[in-house]
Amino acid sequence: MSDDTRAGEKVLFFILGAAMGAVTALLFAPQSGEQTRRMIATRARDGADYLASKSREVTDKTTGYIDRGKEVLHQQRDQLAAAFEAGKQAYKDEKEKART
Repeated sequence: MSDDTRAGEKVLFFILGAAMGAVTALLFAPQSGEQTRRMIATRARDGADYLASKSREVTDKTTGYIDRGKEVLHQQRDQLAAAFEAGKQAYKDEKEKART
C-alpha cells in the first residue's frame, strides 16, 4: 500500500473520529433535546455544504489536470508526427541523391 493511501486513510479516520466525538459531545451537552437536535441538523447541513464545496474544488482541479494532460499529449503527438514526416522526407531526398 502506498504512503499516499495510508496518509489518506489516516486523515479519513481522524475526520470520522472527530465527527463522532462532536456528535457525542452534543448529545451529552446541557441543552434541551430540541435545541440539541437543531444544532445537530445545522452542523450536518454545514458539513454537507463543506463536503460539497470541497468535492467541487477537487473535481475542478482534476478536470484541469486532465485537460492539461490531453493538451500535452496532443502536442507530443503532433511533434512526433512532424518528426516522422521529416524523417520520411529526408529518406526520400537521400534516395533521390543516390539515384543520380
